[in-house]
Amino acid sequence: MATPRSAQPSSVAAPAGLPFDPSVRAADDVARELGVDPSVGLNEAEAARRLAADGPNQLRSRPPVPLWRKVLDQFRDPLVALLLVAVAISVTVWWVEGAEGVPVDAVVIAAIVVLNAVLGLVQESKAEGAVAALRSMTEASSTVLRDGRRVTARSTELVRGDVLMLTEGDAVGADARLLSATALRVQESSLTGESEAVLKDAAVLAAPAPLGDRFDMVYKGTAVAQGVGRAVVVATGMDTEMGAIAELLDATDEEVTPLQREISRVSKVLGLTVIGIAAVVMVLAAVVNDVRTASDLVTVLLLGVSLAVAAVPEGLPAILSVVLAVGVQSMARRNAVVKKLHSAETLGSASVIASDKTGTLTKNEMTIQRVFTASGEVTLTGVGYRPDGEARTGGDGVGQPLTDEQLVREVSMVLGGGSLANDAQLVERDGEWTVQGDPTEAAFLVAAHKLTGTVDRVAGFERRGEVPFTSERKMMSALVDPPGDGAWALVTKGAPDVLLPRCTEIQVGDRTVPLDEERRARALGDVERLSQQAYRTLGVAYRRVAEGLGAQGLEEHESDLVYLGVVGIIDPPRPEVAAAVAEARRAGIRVMMITGDHPVTATRIAGDLGIVEPGARAVSGTELDGLDAEGLRETTRTVSVYARVAPQNKLQIVDALQADGHVVAMTGDGVNDAPALKTADIGVAMGITGTEVTKESAKMILGDDNFATIVAAVRQGRIIFDNIKKFLRYLLSSNMGEVFTVLLGVVLAGVVGLEGAAGGEAVVVPLLATQILWINLVTDSGPALAMGVDPETDDVMARPPRGINDRIIDARMWTGVLTIGFVMGVATLLTIDIFLPGGLVEGTDSLTVARTAGFTTLVLAQLFNVLNSRSETTSAFHRMFTGRWLWAAIGLGLVLQIAVVQVPSSRSPSGRLASTSRTGASRSRWPRPCSGSTSSASWSGAHGIPAGWRR
Repeated sequence: MATPRSAQPSSVAAPAGLPFDPSVRAADDVARELGVDPSVGLNEAEAARRLAADGPNQLRSRPPVPLWRKVLDQFRDPLVALLLVAVAISVTVWWVEGAEGVPVDAVVIAAIVVLNAVLGLVQESKAEGAVAALRSMTEASSTVLRDGRRVTARSTELVRGDVLMLTEGDAVGADARLLSATALRVQESSLTGESEAVLKDAAVLAAPAPLGDRFDMVYKGTAVAQGVGRAVVVATGMDTEMGAIAELLDATDEEVTPLQREISRVSKVLGLTVIGIAAVVMVLAAVVNDVRTASDLVTVLLLGVSLAVAAVPEGLPAILSVVLAVGVQSMARRNAVVKKLHSAETLGSASVIASDKTGTLTKNEMTIQRVFTASGEVTLTGVGYRPDGEARTGGDGVGQPLTDEQLVREVSMVLGGGSLANDAQLVERDGEWTVQGDPTEAAFLVAAHKLTGTVDRVAGFERRGEVPFTSERKMMSALVDPPGDGAWALVTKGAPDVLLPRCTEIQVGDRTVPLDEERRARALGDVERLSQQAYRTLGVAYRRVAEGLGAQGLEEHESDLVYLGVVGIIDPPRPEVAAAVAEARRAGIRVMMITGDHPVTATRIAGDLGIVEPGARAVSGTELDGLDAEGLRETTRTVSVYARVAPQNKLQIVDALQADGHVVAMTGDGVNDAPALKTADIGVAMGITGTEVTKESAKMILGDDNFATIVAAVRQGRIIFDNIKKFLRYLLSSNMGEVFTVLLGVVLAGVVGLEGAAGGEAVVVPLLATQILWINLVTDSGPALAMGVDPETDDVMARPPRGINDRIIDARMWTGVLTIGFVMGVATLLTIDIFLPGGLVEGTDSLTVARTAGFTTLVLAQLFNVLNSRSETTSAFHRMFTGRWLWAAIGLGLVLQIAVVQVPSSRSPSGRLASTSRTGASRSRWPRPCSGSTSSASWSGAHGIPAGWRR
């Protein structure tokens, strides 16, 4: 069988430490340059010396981030910086007022900042633990020749000049030049992205070649799928091809997430808004109240500063961290491990998912799906290595179960013959099916189980000899002895174009007939049909031979064969991926395939999954290399399948998409994916098949390697973003309600009756600082947290992703925030007016009662605003009972408000939340320098701090 070769470009420079490219030098010359006898290997002393000189055979790792740095990183958020400024201002105000009691505002805000940092540290620690749990717990080892003896050494201790002894199932520990190879196939998908194992040959290359075409080399991070070989190590550690990609990874900048950029912008806007609010309130207070004395001026300044601090949504950073942490845990339960909190929302903003093919969209398990024989065509259902499925007539798999006895026998002989001429093994452990050996050969073993009687037909056969597969022969043969007294047979499988010329007959049911020109043309047509449909093809034939035929000279008998048929093999898509792709497209997300595999195979798989229309064009890495920046951007706008690409091509594609305004999620499992994963807005690594380099560079790891998990994470990311908008809308509109209440109360003090009830105060406010602080503590924290875990209220996958320039707080949201805040402020002032003498409505109560009534009105308005803030497009009554945590928070807020107003220890002797001053003459001045004492049962109107908290 001809093995497709990767055409992806790669550097062909010599490894560091060697003055030449070993792939174009004879193996003996390479060994001589490295100072080693290939038949003996290095001695232990020389190996130790070289290890000391070159260092361990491992990739350079970043030093662990110290705890102090992790803690400091939690305070780099601009909003946290704004809160720290608020703490400083609060402490300053407290100090100016006489430094009596406890600076409650400062303590509360500082506690929130610390809580936010703790939440961030805890969640990142959990993510690091989850990533560590996904890593292999065993240390890789290699078999090497030392002092003429085979020994097992840790792969980290390999040095240049070591002679590797490679056998089936081994991991290749270092880059090495082959000395010899017998039917050696190496799985290089982690480097090249190509799913099929590459046939290796020790013969020297005629000229330098790309990485995927260096058939006389093996590389660190790959695995031996079949055969045996010996190789001399030419590069270790960072000098390997894997190390070169790691270097590229180090040079790749890591992008901040869209949410981080947006929260930074929101923090700046809030900071400017708070400063503006403070300035406006101070100017208006000074003008309206005719401030003339220095004492009154200080009062006005302190009023503006205090209101500015109250306007900051202190709980925003902590609530944001909690919401992200809850979302991250929800994703983790769905096998998506997010390493950084802010990355959780980014996937919900993704407009493009650029996915690797092998092992991500496909199962990386070669499967026989089609069988052509003389009597017809059969489709085998089921995918992967689990031997579940059946044979059905026709090429679409929807026909009837196979019952034609003649066709059954022909197909059984094809699958049975392929199972006999086979070096792979199918193994079942604890319900999981795996293969040992070449995946293409294993496909025959799996397929044989799907046709009743086939496994029994070949049971008991013993192999008496073998002619191995080579790249020149493109086929292999096995001499088999059936149980009992049956005649021996030579079973051959290989590339159909090589096998058919050796055949003179064809199997038709129980008999053989001459393979005339008509039947030969039909057989070749079957092969062509499979090739056009992106199947890899293998033909199977046999001939009877004399019993007791020796194993020597079997090649002479590989003629006059009886042709049995041809099979079509493919790495099948994961069964759940097509639905996931459809869901992504419904959500306005474009799915792209970027692979190192053949373009025909790539477009076939992409068409099957619904990524592109059947027959769509694929662009190769070579074509991408010839494009300028504008040409590359134009290509990425229209083409969704990229084949035969190199790591630098993946980076080009990601950069072009980002330059076009897309939020890009890049998935992958191989080392070659790591740089693109780091550059992408969110890199998604495979947890099972992914390499450690890939996992380190990614922001999210899939514990089940399931593409459908990505789409589920997208949904969760969108829910997170919706909930962030919900509690931002709620917090900002509620705080604006407080701002408008104080602002309009100062300006309209005479209109609503406050001025007449103030008893000559220089500055009159409708609410006390204590009351505003209570509102922030009670109505902001619980409801906002509940909104952060609110279930999906609308179908988040029914709308397109938000644009990269879309604001989390856009003009529409600001309009709603200001409108709701204004309505709250007006409602609160009207309530106060109703209770006070004078104003628009004549009342009879005191300022204490009026303030308490306004205070309660504002609390109730904000609690109703919880329901109103769940959506910008639907009313508060739409699905209003779906969030049980919301109603729990609302209920708690009501209980606490009733308690603070009615419970004796929380109210004044008058039966309402008091606003009495320390002197008794002035009841409404806020803020004011502290002096005198207060009753332990009252709330201070001068400073706004419960007397019980003051010392």
